[in-house]
Amino acid sequence: MDLNLRDIRALVAVAEAGSFTRAAERLHLSQPALTVQIRRLEDAVGARLFDRNSRNVALTPTGRELLPLLRKSLRDMENVLRDARAMGEGESGTIRIACLPTFAASALPELIIGMKRDVPRVVFQIRDVVASTVNALVRNEEADIGLTGGEVLDPLLEVLHAGVDRLVAVCPKDHALAKKRRVSLADLARSPLVLTAPGTSVRAVVDAALSETREALDIACEPTYMMTAVAMVRGGLGVTILPETAREVRAEPGLVVKAIDHAAFARPIAIVKKRGRTLPAVTERFVERMRATMNAPR
Repeated sequence: MDLNLRDIRALVAVAEAGSFTRAAERLHLSQPALTVQIRRLEDAVGARLFDRNSRNVALTPTGRELLPLLRKSLRDMENVLRDARAMGEGESGTIRIACLPTFAASALPELIIGMKRDVPRVVFQIRDVVASTVNALVRNEEADIGLTGGEVLDPLLEVLHAGVDRLVAVCPKDHALAKKRRVSLADLARSPLVLTAPGTSVRAVVDAALSETREALDIACEPTYMMTAVAMVRGGLGVTILPETAREVRAEPGLVVKAIDHAAFARPIAIVKKRGRTLPAVTERFVERMRATMNAPR
C-alpha cells in the first residue's frame, strides 16, 4: 500500500497533539476516521507507530524515527502542491517565447516589465530570431509561443492573433526623399536600396511590393541585421525599408523615417503556438498582453 498525504498529515497531527481527539479536531475529522488513517499508515509501514491507552498516545521507537522523515516529506509535498497550484493559476512558471528581433527590441521589454510586476515569479526564455526560425522553434516545441512574420502556412501552427507591421523608408536628412511627406513605389525604385537579406520576412514583403515596378532596381547591399542596414544608410549607401516598430529606425538622429504610400508595404505578423498543445496558464496571460499591445494604436 502506498503512503498518501492525508495519512502522513494524520500521523504528524497526532504526534504533535499527543491525542487522537485533539488531532481529529485540528484536522476537522471524526476520531474514527483519524484512527482509520493511522492504521492505514501503520499497515503501509508494516509497524506500529503509536502506543495507545485510555489516557495518552505516544510514538513507538519506529514512529519517533519516522516522524522527522515524514515531516520533511509532508513539507516537500505541500510545497509541490503549492507550486503546482500557482502554475495552474498563472501565478508562476516559465514563458518560452521565440520572436522577431523587431518585437524583442521594441514591445517585448515593456511587456516583460509589466508581467513581472503582476507575476513576480515568472521566468522568461527568449529566442529572438528570423521568422522561419520562430516557426521552427514553436513547431519543434523549443518555444511555447512565437511572434512571427509573414503568412503562416504551416499546418502544425495555430494562429492565436494576427496583425500587421507597416514598413517605412529610412534615409539621411539630406536625401531627396527626406523632403517628401510620403514616398511612393516609384521613388523607392529610383533610389539605391539597402535591403535586409533574402529569407527574412521583411525582405519577402519588400520584394513582393517592388516587383510591381518595371524599374531596374539598384540594390547597394543586403545586410543581415537591421542595425547594419541603418549604418549603411547613415554612410550614404542608399535608402532602407524596415518595420515601423523597429527601434533601429529611430536610433540615428541623422536619419528620417518616411511613410510609404503603397499598401503592399505591410508585413503580416502573428502570435502562434503548436496546434493541439495546451499553453501554461502564465503563458496564456502573457499572450493576452501581447494581443493588447498589437491592437494598440501606434
